[in-house]
Amino acid sequence: MADRGRSCIVDIADVEIIAPNFKKRLSGVTSTIIQLIPVQRALGQKIAALGPGLPSSIPHIRFRDLLSLWRAPSSRRFRVWHARRNIEMLPALLMRDLLRMKLKIVFTSASQRKHSGWTKFLVSKMDAVIATSSKTANYLEVPSTVILHGIDTARFSPASDKAQAKIECGLDPTKKIAGCFGRVRHQKGTDLFVDTMLRLLPEHQDWTAIIAGRATAQHVEFENGLKAKVAAAGLSDRILFAGEHTNINEWYRTLDLFVAPQRWEGFGLTPLEAMATGVPVVATDVGAFPEIITTGDNGTGILIARDDLAAMADAVAPLMDQPERLALLATNARAHVTHNFSIEGEATKLKAVYDTLG
Repeated sequence: MADRGRSCIVDIADVEIIAPNFKKRLSGVTSTIIQLIPVQRALGQKIAALGPGLPSSIPHIRFRDLLSLWRAPSSRRFRVWHARRNIEMLPALLMRDLLRMKLKIVFTSASQRKHSGWTKFLVSKMDAVIATSSKTANYLEVPSTVILHGIDTARFSPASDKAQAKIECGLDPTKKIAGCFGRVRHQKGTDLFVDTMLRLLPEHQDWTAIIAGRATAQHVEFENGLKAKVAAAGLSDRILFAGEHTNINEWYRTLDLFVAPQRWEGFGLTPLEAMATGVPVVATDVGAFPEIITTGDNGTGILIARDDLAAMADAVAPLMDQPERLALLATNARAHVTHNFSIEGEATKLKAVYDTLG
């Protein structure tokens, strides 16, 4: 993932905020850091990353630069260490409390489950805590600030010509497309989407479906089972497994409807990415979905109960039959995200938390 040809090491003397990333594999947390840091710096925040698994084009410091943390930056009495995992909170506590380095520690929690005693202890020692949704805040036993994620609304934007967008991705421009993007696995509900399409597509000849995303090694068998089910139904040409793409924003532009069928989710960015691209969403009531999707006649989509195939089919079918309603929801979706969920807005709210520390 890292681009070894370019290195963007910044001088620790000019860094006021450190965003550690102590996990090599790509994850939602890693993706958040990659997207946020350039925006934060563009807004004047003196932030840099630390750790492996990041493109070297992301401004970062080296581990040896931590020896400079006994000295405060020129414009503050301390630096902010913004942790997002337990393994990033612990070393910060050691540096702040044992080594007496000039640090304040912020922790962002995205978890929607009961925390272990160890995690509760670490969180209790933070100088500030951020929750990525109100649901997440309910699992915390300390005061927190809710800051929902934002996205790049320029990258995720509607196609000027949807038919052409479909052609560029090798798709039939005469068909409407329902999509389900993200990791292919049981937790993500990919099977529910496939089963919904198996039920509805025979009655909706002008629609096709796309599953875009990677099945990691332990979930390949699950994906192969879905492909076999689609083939047995004779719908392999209408339910496409597109795999993982770095230009996923271009694939969103081909869609007319997005389905987020997750059984469990910490936050879940895919509905925001879809709505920013002007695509209505049918989603389960997990993660932050109830907080980012509006419903009703002037809404951006439909919320349904998790793990309910009948409810999903009942929500999707009318949208396939009502192009005028689909178009209205699409317009609402784009306006809703650009107004409420831009990544610049998220970065600005993070700065407000940093500033409360002194």
